[in-house]
This record gives sequence, structure tokens and C-alpha cells, in this order.
Amino acid sequence: MPRTPPRSPTRPDPGALPDPLRLPWRSQTPPDPPDPRDEPGWAAGLPEAGAADRRLIEAQIGRDVRGSVAVAARCRYGLPAVVRTAPLLPDGTPFPTLYWLACPAARVAVGRLEAAGWNAVLSERVATEPDLAAAHAAAHASYLAQRDAMAPLPGAPGVGGLPGRVKCLHALYAHQAATGADPIGRIVSHAIDPIDCPGPCVGAEPPPEASAAPHRHARAQHPSADHAPSGHAPGAVGALDPPGRVPGPPVGERSPTPDGVLPAVHSPGAHGPEAHGPGARSGGA
Repeated sequence: MPRTPPRSPTRPDPGALPDPLRLPWRSQTPPDPPDPRDEPGWAAGLPEAGAADRRLIEAQIGRDVRGSVAVAARCRYGLPAVVRTAPLLPDGTPFPTLYWLACPAARVAVGRLEAAGWNAVLSERVATEPDLAAAHAAAHASYLAQRDAMAPLPGAPGVGGLPGRVKCLHALYAHQAATGADPIGRIVSHAIDPIDCPGPCVGAEPPPEASAAPHRHARAQHPSADHAPSGHAPGAVGALDPPGRVPGPPVGERSPTPDGVLPAVHSPGAHGPEAHGPGARSGGA
């Protein structure tokens, strides 16, 4: 299973990046009824990733997956985009980062923002905008509540610089992509979504139990699949879906954009799986 397709995402002109001080952080259309992903027990209730998804995640991050993982969000091709890890690894090591980016293209795109100095700029924005600071702190509390519902960690370690600063945009964007509840992650999503993606970044043979299952087009899971490149074979996503598996929610904002399409993270490229992946040994982001 190759980690990347034939070409990498288009590299943007650094001078063309938007101003992180001007991008909106509030949700444009609050959900009605409330989004179930806000619930403390939502992450704990996600179904455990099956063998097919674990193989895909390992191909995306370039290493073995250790312990319990679940798919928290999928790209438009139905591949894992964000995974929910467990707060404790099998050997008892604390693992504070609950949501990890599996999508290689998203890691590339977020990494370019970090390289452009967005961490420091957004930390300053949090320090000077009281409403954003309060939302940033609330996102931290929500994150801890979801992690505590699985296993409380001594000292309640934060993630991605929460709550006082912005340390890891990858972690905050993953939180937003999975739950729609992270204001800094929302700023990042305005800057990088949609990501240029030539097609599925990884693939796998369907597991034996899924061989007789009807194939489903990517658009059945996500309306943005209507814009998939012509080289994407119909049914390729459905072939990876074991019967009865509940797909993770699509990546992006909580509510559709004006054209009715949810923003999606797509997938290829590579960005240091050693630093950003559920199999990494470091517990932090």
C-alpha cells in the first residue's frame, strides 16, 4: 500500500497564504439540534477500527498502530483522516493526544502553516482577543472531558498548547476535523481546506468478510465526492468497508457551505509520521 499517489499536493505560494489574524474562528452556523460530537462520551463511543482500517492508518503514518484506535473522521474517499487514540497505550504509557491526523496531505498543509510562523501569530491572537481565548479554553475543557471519559490522566495534560497558547496546529486541526469544536483548528481549516488531492493516498484489498458486500460510491458517504478526480474508481471505497462498520463523520465544519458541500480533507503527501502518528512513542503532539 503506497503512502502517496503519483504526485504530491500543489505547493502554495507562501506569499499567497491568508492572514491568520483575519480568518474567522467562530462557527458560521451553530448546529440545530446540538452536534452530538460535543458530548463527553462521543469519542469513547466510536467503534474500534477493524483490521482493514488499521492497515490503512499504518500505511498513511508509516508505522505500526499501537493500542486502541477508532476512525473519528474520513476524507471524501472514505479513508481515515483523523483517528481517535486511547489515553493509555497497552503498556500503560500515557498518551494525551486523543485525536491524530492520519491524512498525509492534511499533515503537509498544516506543516506549511507552522513553517510560516502561524503558531506564534495565533498564540498572540489568543492573548489579545478575550473571546477567542475563552473559546480556546472551552475547547481544552471539552477535549479533556472526552479523554477523561475513556481514561483520566494524572495532571490532566493539555494538547497542542491548550489552553494558554498555540503549540501544535496539527493537534488542534485534528480536534476541529473530528468534532467541529476547536476555534484555532477552525482558523486552520479556513486556510487549508479543500486540499489539492489527486486521489486516494492508500488502498487495500477488501477483507474476506467484505468481499460479497455491495460497493458504495464515495459520494454516498460525503457529497464532496462528486468532485473526485476521474481516475477514482467507483466502488473503491465501498470495497474497504466491512459490513456493519459505522463510518466516521466527514472532515470539516459542522454545517454545509452555501453550496451544500461539507469541506473535506483529502489525502496524500507526507509530513513526519515519526512526529505525528498514533504509533509514535511520544505522548504529546
